[in-house]
Amino acid sequence: MRPTALADFLLPEGFTAPGPAAVLREGSAVLEIGRFALRAAGDRRARRDTPYAARAGVRHGDPVLLVPGFLAGDGTLGLMARALRARGFRTYRSHIHANVGCTRAAAAQLEARLEAIAMRREARVQLVGHSLGGMLARGIAARRPDLVSGVVTMGSPMLAPGAHHRSLGASVELLVRLSRAGVPGLMAEDCVAGACARQSFEESRLPLPSGTGNTSIYSRRDGIVDWRACVDPLAEAVEVSASHLGMAFDPRVIDLVVDRLGRTSPCSAVEVDRGESA
Repeated sequence: MRPTALADFLLPEGFTAPGPAAVLREGSAVLEIGRFALRAAGDRRARRDTPYAARAGVRHGDPVLLVPGFLAGDGTLGLMARALRARGFRTYRSHIHANVGCTRAAAAQLEARLEAIAMRREARVQLVGHSLGGMLARGIAARRPDLVSGVVTMGSPMLAPGAHHRSLGASVELLVRLSRAGVPGLMAEDCVAGACARQSFEESRLPLPSGTGNTSIYSRRDGIVDWRACVDPLAEAVEVSASHLGMAFDPRVIDLVVDRLGRTSPCSAVEVDRGESA
């Protein structure tokens, strides 16, 4: 059952929230983090066996900004960030400590962070977002295409944000109630049923300019959101076999993210319009 505060347009006809037992599929995250550990151990052995002079890798041009999902912070994408850096990507945190606040405020914070990175590196930025973080990243890419060279979303229910497990629905409802009670910095009713919700939803579905990379990663084994809502018709949709949580660290997903990031032309120059910063 979805929380009563959630707007109908966030759960369009044809999409459903995963059943109560679906969350059991998330238990495979233990295996997925085990795969990461085995891959990391193998990479360390390979590095030790490689002469120091031959260890220098290729540095990819465009920086990468990682955006965490609902209830999560930058630490949840720490393993992915480490793996991407080992592959030659320069990664940046979103500075979201816990993604529980107003989505419009989070988007403004993310836009400011994006602009700062683009100015520092004098290049467009690639965005990688998990779950709600992917929706935020996708919306920012549409809002500021001058700053973004590519977007990769992982388990992001772009088409139906309300098609999530009841445990998330309960969390949303709790945040709304606490906000009503006067607790600052939390998701308010407007974020799930008002203008804020509609703006975030519509921005995440806007088309991106030609030449901007756009990949949506989804899994039929997702126990948190309806996988069908993650298949963005405006993106290149790619299926993986991973849990919702595991997409953040499964090495098979990381390999796919690396491939998509590597397709973007390196060092795409950018001129930042400071007057548009949020």
